[in-house]
Amino acid sequence: MTCEKLNQRRLSSDSGQALIETALSLSLLILLLLGAAEFGRLTYAAIEVADAARAGAAYAAQRSGTASDAVGILTAAQNNAPDLSGLTATSSISCVCSNGSSASCTDNTACSTSHVVETVTINTQASFDPIIHVPGLPTKYTLQGQAVQKCLQ
Repeated sequence: MTCEKLNQRRLSSDSGQALIETALSLSLLILLLLGAAEFGRLTYAAIEVADAARAGAAYAAQRSGTASDAVGILTAAQNNAPDLSGLTATSSISCVCSNGSSASCTDNTACSTSHVVETVTINTQASFDPIIHVPGLPTKYTLQGQAVQKCLQ
């Protein structure tokens, strides 16, 4: 065999092509899997923040005294989301008469022909720090949840 035929045979050989394609495809697949896992963690944290707001609202709606118990509401929210650090919960209370007229939350006699409907709104917030930091995307995400619960007095 001449040198020219040997060089031509080497140039047309496909013996390493499959290995290179596998290496390129595998690296891209691993990046996609890591991105999907990180997106799953972010989604799970967002669900936890929303559920923490519901837990705080459920605690606040137990009876009229718990609606203004900010420490109890925060504790209920944090107990429902133990995987999140730095979870905050704020609450607000509004009252109306069941017939639609305005009422004060402190005056139970304001609704003479109806009853007071107390509405408790709980807002939760937590920050999420992803493991993988992608250039161009934020390094921290602020997740928020809200729950509204009506209570009869």
